[in-house]
Amino acid sequence: MSDRRSYDDPCGVARALDVVGERWALLVVRELLLGPKRYTDLARGLPGSSPTVLSQRLRDLEATGIVARTVAGPPVGGRVYALTPRGRELEDVLVALGRWGSRTVQTAAGELTSDAFVLALRTVADPARLAGWSARVELGVEDPGAPDRVTLTVADGRLSAVRGTSDRPDAVLSGPSSALRPVAFGRRSLDDALTAGDLRAGGDVDVVRRLLGALVPPVPA
Repeated sequence: MSDRRSYDDPCGVARALDVVGERWALLVVRELLLGPKRYTDLARGLPGSSPTVLSQRLRDLEATGIVARTVAGPPVGGRVYALTPRGRELEDVLVALGRWGSRTVQTAAGELTSDAFVLALRTVADPARLAGWSARVELGVEDPGAPDRVTLTVADGRLSAVRGTSDRPDAVLSGPSSALRPVAFGRRSLDDALTAGDLRAGGDVDVVRRLLGALVPPVPA
């Protein structure tokens, strides 16, 4: 455990920050929400963190029972880091924090990782527009050197996501993140991206349209 100072405050918020309040800690959790990752994958998803800091945060999160090292089979394979059940309890916290933060003017110049992109989709998904229907959409992020497949599930007025393909998705949407982002966040129409060949869709495209219609861009604070 690193030599960190405690807030020494009995408030639950202070006690939570004693555990996950260090710089990069919650972003490590973000990178593990969709499933386990190797250290090299974590480092690639958090390029602004130094190897020393990332290693320390992982040790901290292991010591507090948020993250555990384990051995994973295909497609990840080898020794990986994964969220524990206690770590997964932070999922709704991160979605709420992302929703709050998305109303802040963006100044960072970097691009969203696949994990951050999926979290962003969840932060702007309107529960009222997700209510009353269910669907599974397989999302293919086809970036050079970092391709990813994620299954998005709509159920009970909620959008959830896991890394990997779906056996029988209702629809599939694939393309580079540079084309997926503007469509997802309402800056470009799906039909325009499909007609231009920047994105590809399979299955019931109306399901994709309905899901995109449930994504409501945040109003700046």
